[in-house]
Amino acid sequence: MEDDQRSRQGALGWAAGGRRAPMDAGAANALAASAGSRAVVLVEGASDQRALEALAARRGRDLDAEGVAIVSIGGATNIGRFLDVLAAQGLAVTLAGLCDAAEEGYFRRGLARAGFGTDLARAEMEALGFYVCVADLEDELIRSLGAARVEQVIDEHSDLGSFRTFQKQPAQRRRTTEEQLQRFMGTRSGRKSEYAAWLVEALDLDHVPRPLDGVLAHVRRSTSPGRARPRLA
Repeated sequence: MEDDQRSRQGALGWAAGGRRAPMDAGAANALAASAGSRAVVLVEGASDQRALEALAARRGRDLDAEGVAIVSIGGATNIGRFLDVLAAQGLAVTLAGLCDAAEEGYFRRGLARAGFGTDLARAEMEALGFYVCVADLEDELIRSLGAARVEQVIDEHSDLGSFRTFQKQPAQRRRTTEEQLQRFMGTRSGRKSEYAAWLVEALDLDHVPRPLDGVLAHVRRSTSPGRARPRLA
């Protein structure tokens, strides 16, 4: 069994960085590490991963114990390739995913190519476990918390002065506070990922963005003991 597991991980790692354009090394390693999981959640980037992991912890869930891996694929354009790699291994694994509205087409086409159906409507994608943030993760979190609470979180992490300076920039003056907050998250490398976790930690658990709760609920249902898990075709 251990030899089979090592072989599968090696194959996934090789395929993730294989004969086509190289995949990000971190994404390839994450995919290989997910080989023993019962469910894999494919997300666009590190901020989505941090948000889902933080929400799972707040919901009292142990994703490792459940056999759930959240894998950052290094951009929505890689979704088809990740699905190809998982399909090539014939893994009996439950799939789910999270993307921004602007990248929905990549996910829809990747699912179609993997045999999950063509011209999938958003409701059909959700039935498969793939949810779309409107417009993106930051927008979902800011709307759920409200601008005033987000500013409090920014202040708690000593960034309020930087945000006030950002608001004074000519390009920002005509934007709403919510739009300014959304753009501020991307002004420094790593800031999106940091605030993804911090904002989730500030959420009222009765007002969690629907896409985040939907993805985690999907993999919880499909990895429950005694529940049959679909095989990726």
